Amino acid sequence: MAYRVIWSSKAVEDVDAIATYIARDSPSYAAAVIRQILDITRQLQQCPLAGEIICEGDNSTIREKLAYTYRVIYRVQGETVTVASVVHTKRLLGIT
Repeated sequence: MAYRVIWSSKAVEDVDAIATYIARDSPSYAAAVIRQILDITRQLQQCPLAGEIICEGDNSTIREKLAYTYRVIYRVQGETVTVASVVHTKRLLGIT
């Protein structure tokens, strides 16, 4: 079964900010990071439950996959996967 993957506006803003920040020092590294984030989200169409349940909460529908030093945070509900945000691994979310 293929899941439908959608992006929240916050996640789109996060990726744009990450690309801009990294590109100041290395446009090629920025492209690699963004490419991996996009590859991960494409993989969610087939295996969204392969991600780890986030450590900040006890909700098994909120998961994460890593792209370099960034966490792709997403929620699985039915046949839909929503990419909620993309944050640095050093940052806690404060979600319960």
